[in-house]
Amino acid sequence: MSDMARGLGDEYQLIHAAPTVEEYLELRERSGLTPRTLEQAAVGLQGSWVACHIVYEPTGRAVAMGRVLGDGGWYFHVVDLAVLPEHQRRGLGDAVLTALLHHVQTHAPAGAYVSLLADPPGRRLYARHGFTATAPHSIGMALRMT
Repeated sequence: MSDMARGLGDEYQLIHAAPTVEEYLELRERSGLTPRTLEQAAVGLQGSWVACHIVYEPTGRAVAMGRVLGDGGWYFHVVDLAVLPEHQRRGLGDAVLTALLHHVQTHAPAGAYVSLLADPPGRRLYARHGFTATAPHSIGMALRMT
């Protein structure tokens, strides 16, 4: 068992790959993230620099996930960190984020810049991993294409 999976118990298995497209869509919707289409999910998952998910062994279903988008050299962006409500508060989000950051630390050149957009439910988790607010120096901005 890897260090990232310690403490998850025998019921959970950390998988170093993206969940299936169907599991991805379910995890997004049921955890409160904005729903996406099948096409968006299929293309998006292929564009991951690294991804992992956690399977609940009694059901064989994915119950947590996360991804990192990146250029492999300098910029990395954590996205899609999600845990199903009935599996929250069990360290799964922490295990996913730890695995993702470990991959960046061991596979990216020194000096990598890792960013994310932190919704209120995840801010304490991100802070525990060393993330700090960038404002007022910089702020997140977005443009939603129609």
